[in-house]
Amino acid sequence: MRVIEIAPIATPSLGDRSYLATDGTVAIVIDPQRDIDRVLAVAESRGVRITHVFETHIHNDYVTGGLALAKAVGAGYHVCASDDVQFDRIGIADGDQIEAGEMGVKVIGTPGHTFNHLSYAVERAGRAVAVFTGGSLLNGSTGRTDLLGAEHSLELARAQHASARKLAAALPPDALVCPTHGFGSFCSATPTTGADSTIGMETNLNPALTLGEADYVKSTLAALDVYPAYYAHMAPANTAGPLAADLAAPRQADSAEVRRSIEAGEWVVDLRSRVAYAAGHLPGTLSFEHGDLMTTYLGWLIPWGSSLTLLGQSAAEVAAAQRDLARIGVDRVRSAATGGPDQWSGGRTLGSYEVTDFAGYARARERHEIILLDVRRQSERDAAWIGSAVHIPLHDLAARMGEIGDGQVWVHCQSGYRASVAAGLLDAAGRDVVLIDDDFDNAEHAGLADYRAVPAR
Repeated sequence: MRVIEIAPIATPSLGDRSYLATDGTVAIVIDPQRDIDRVLAVAESRGVRITHVFETHIHNDYVTGGLALAKAVGAGYHVCASDDVQFDRIGIADGDQIEAGEMGVKVIGTPGHTFNHLSYAVERAGRAVAVFTGGSLLNGSTGRTDLLGAEHSLELARAQHASARKLAAALPPDALVCPTHGFGSFCSATPTTGADSTIGMETNLNPALTLGEADYVKSTLAALDVYPAYYAHMAPANTAGPLAADLAAPRQADSAEVRRSIEAGEWVVDLRSRVAYAAGHLPGTLSFEHGDLMTTYLGWLIPWGSSLTLLGQSAAEVAAAQRDLARIGVDRVRSAATGGPDQWSGGRTLGSYEVTDFAGYARARERHEIILLDVRRQSERDAAWIGSAVHIPLHDLAARMGEIGDGQVWVHCQSGYRASVAAGLLDAAGRDVVLIDDDFDNAEHAGLADYRAVPAR
């Protein structure tokens, strides 16, 4: 009898994982991302054939590659029968049993993250070796319950509690727990451990399994925070049946075209490091340093459906950003340019601004009056803050710039990334800015008399 191998396919930029499980001959795939070439490469490297593709739920944080993958390999595409979708699929429900080579797949209804959420227990010789839990039971947490509207969050939180206990009761303690969300995803209701886990481990530490329903529901609802605006577009795309991502290289733009795009008010995004951008950039461009945070915050802030030009140091950097953005349906990368601001500027004067830390801010405000802008989320500010700061969360900044007084603006967040995005937005709007590129924990030790923090419980 072959050992079942489970290969996670991580997407750190979204805090998610897809999975391929195989008996050595055939494979099943659970919750594939839109760039299905990664999944195909995993299957090819193992010499296995994908026969079944499963969705745990209609995703709210990315565009699925499930339909495209199933069509590409001729696999059955399994989606909850109760989900109202606009494509052909194999409708499945709680209690269904599906055979894939030497693997058995038991469908378990686990409402909570969504009403029709399903989990999949993969069995060998009738015993579950792993359960793919999607947005239900996460590592040390559970999926958030408000993505279908705040009016459903209480009902779904109660269902989430019951679903977690259903899984714990139905599966052996050594069954691996393989969630889709919870590795930095905004789909997690509370922070997760991020480590590999089992049903037995979750029984001892997961709030859904250690707290009674009332306490679990209360703590879960209290922890819910804002989530990216692009989430509103994901479920409609996924119910329509999205195609695979088009990752063909965008057209190359010369300096004149880049200038025209800026003058037309289009989004021209500089992917270089935030420090490099601050040292010299094309005025009117926006700073979204390429990395694990770029997808979330660019997707959150860009007017949906806008044309986009990407500026990167290399074609590889542009291609990586394009792939990241395609996962959330940002497909209109109209053009790109590579090199650096000297090539993109066409001889125009570059913009720049100062980068400092909290110690630098503390020294500067002793010499002159400073406008300090905090762009963290409200929940972060509730835990610790600088009393003199104007607070406008990054996702509200474009609409609320008028609330910032006249003068030079020093901007901070928790670790520097969001502050760099905010600094770019402010710079493009003609404001004089200074970027505080520092961890907020350092503010406590910078000698700021108006630093405040709520004591940890």
